Amino acid sequence: MNQQELSNLTTALLAGRGFAHKRDIGDVMGQLTRMLPVGGNALNEAIAVGDDCAAIPDGDGYLLLAIEGFVDDFVQEMPWFAGYCGVMVNVSDIAAMGGRPIAVVDALWSRGMDPASDVLQGMSTAAQRYQVPVVGGHTNNRSERGQLAVAILGRARKLLTSFDARPGETLMMAVDLRGSYEQDKPYWNASTKAPAERLRADLELLPELAERDLCKAAKDISMAGAVGTALMLLECSGVGAVIDLATLPRPEHVPMLRWLQSFPSFGFIMSVPPEKVCDVMVHFSSRDIACAAIGEVTDSSEVWLKHGEARSLLWDRDADTFITARAA
Repeated sequence: MNQQELSNLTTALLAGRGFAHKRDIGDVMGQLTRMLPVGGNALNEAIAVGDDCAAIPDGDGYLLLAIEGFVDDFVQEMPWFAGYCGVMVNVSDIAAMGGRPIAVVDALWSRGMDPASDVLQGMSTAAQRYQVPVVGGHTNNRSERGQLAVAILGRARKLLTSFDARPGETLMMAVDLRGSYEQDKPYWNASTKAPAERLRADLELLPELAERDLCKAAKDISMAGAVGTALMLLECSGVGAVIDLATLPRPEHVPMLRWLQSFPSFGFIMSVPPEKVCDVMVHFSSRDIACAAIGEVTDSSEVWLKHGEARSLLWDRDADTFITARAA
């Protein structure tokens, strides 16, 4: 990839839907920061905002609470898969924090039971495959438009967070390449046809990562793709990085831009101390999960992409924030 190609790719990422949706987080966080009382809620102040889940101290561990909402065109065009993803992505959020899932609840809006039935079937299939019960929720079958949100409760003994990446660590990516795209959508599906036992055992890799002290910082790859997810992790930790796109695990014959704008069923970005990189690679490769070192964490405010000799500035948090609160 030459300099112009890398510059064009960077521009396309910044203009993409995944990045745009993540930038909305900063607007919401800015509004909440101005509206919530200061100093009146010790628990609220103790929980960092920007992680995949809220980590609530509880005894000798943490309760993990998260929610995912889905854009209406996804729910309308792919109702079964949207329901399946409602469970799958939440389970991934729990794993990314070093936890194990307990249960989910859903909020479903639909024009009658015909469209709702497909969503519920997908959700039920995922709940069975990941062995996470659906224990309640909210339903409206008289809505003009289909909408879905799913929340999850989990628990962690030791946390992986978005706030513990340190300069000098190695940025790593782990992803299940044993899948295929859903039609022409940006959804790399390595879940629905995989053995259920394998899915559950693969997710155990993340809490084991935390409990073995192999790393402290991780985030699951979301609709912002691998680079966007790395950017969120780096911003929360107050660090920068140089990301080498040539080293990213990628399915054969999939163009780079498409892959960088994809949501994988099982994909995580981690910041790992250099002396533990080999152990982390073995940890994932033992279950045939592709894992590679993809960059270096720096003490800069800048995140750079590189490919061969070409380099392109992706973001400078001193110039603008990505998901953290922005001023009014």
